[in-house]
Amino acid sequence: GYPGKRYYGGCEVVDKIETIAIERLKSLFNVEYANVQPHSGSQANTAVFDAFLKPGDKILGLDLSHGGHLTHGSNVNFSGKIYSSSFYGVTKEGIFDYDEILQRAKEVKPKLLIVGASAYSRDINFKKFREIADEVGAFLHADIAHPSGLIAKGFLSDPVPHCHVITSTTHKTLRGPRGGIMMMGKDFNNPFGLKLKNGNLKKMSSLLDSAIFPGNQGGPLEHVIAAKAIAFGEALDSQFEKYINQVIINANRLSNSLSDLGYNIVSGGTDNHLLLIDLRNKNITGKDAERVLGLSKITVNKNMVPFDDQSPFVTSGIRIGTPAITTRGLLEADMDFVAESIDSSIKSHLDDKMLGEIGKKVESYMIERPLFTNS
Repeated sequence: GYPGKRYYGGCEVVDKIETIAIERLKSLFNVEYANVQPHSGSQANTAVFDAFLKPGDKILGLDLSHGGHLTHGSNVNFSGKIYSSSFYGVTKEGIFDYDEILQRAKEVKPKLLIVGASAYSRDINFKKFREIADEVGAFLHADIAHPSGLIAKGFLSDPVPHCHVITSTTHKTLRGPRGGIMMMGKDFNNPFGLKLKNGNLKKMSSLLDSAIFPGNQGGPLEHVIAAKAIAFGEALDSQFEKYINQVIINANRLSNSLSDLGYNIVSGGTDNHLLLIDLRNKNITGKDAERVLGLSKITVNKNMVPFDDQSPFVTSGIRIGTPAITTRGLLEADMDFVAESIDSSIKSHLDDKMLGEIGKKVESYMIERPLFTNS
């Protein structure tokens, strides 16, 4: 259930905690409606689909191989099995062409247009996406799982005025526990004619709440919701704005440093916290790069790049983000060391001994910046 409407007694304390989380989230994104119960971003997306769609309805999302997400219509995921999914992509330069997306939307005529990505390093024009959605009569769903912390502090375009519904995770740039959230800038009457017993139209907030519980989840994870409340409180603080600003500065410096070393940064750079690197000119796959960098004590993940000719299990690229190293205290000047360590590792990818030596240097560099402190 929800605060004040639980199926079990003894929930007075968790009601207070969940209400705090909801109110903090509303303040953080300046929204009228928020739900903090989704266990994950995927379950938040599932609830959106349940509330706005019927099985077989058409959805249009970013192609997974172009930086999208499984839940945006992949045929191995519920979203591609239950709904009729189609995709748009990025250009050869790795960016959105809004005219092309409009043309694709006119061809598909989706009921739900999904905007969001797991590996897109540029700001997104949500206003343009809303214009596209309106032109084809679609609802607009923004999945801001990756850049949500940057959006919350005003460093990227705000989806709230333009999107019918917004979902996110809480464990990426919001720097909270693993979990999901749903939001709407303004609640509105459902357009499907669903009514309350008194004859009034149900609000979309009611449909979204019901899609989470009892639709897709049973009991909420109140210990995680407590952690979400803490994370939202931290994000509302001015120090979080300074942190996010440094995340972006670091990402830009790292992108420039790697570019200077001959790496192909997809889209030519970054507006946010991540960069996607096409390694084909370095003659190493994403899978192998992930392994050798791991031996050097550098954590990245293999990632498909646009128009990749490798499988998702091999890939031609890697994805790098700066939130974690920024949390550990690395600043702009430190990004040169990070870039040089990545470059040295990839150049030494056949020499495990050398990779071990690089790893020792990395550990030494980070010794004063521990993952955990006693304070």
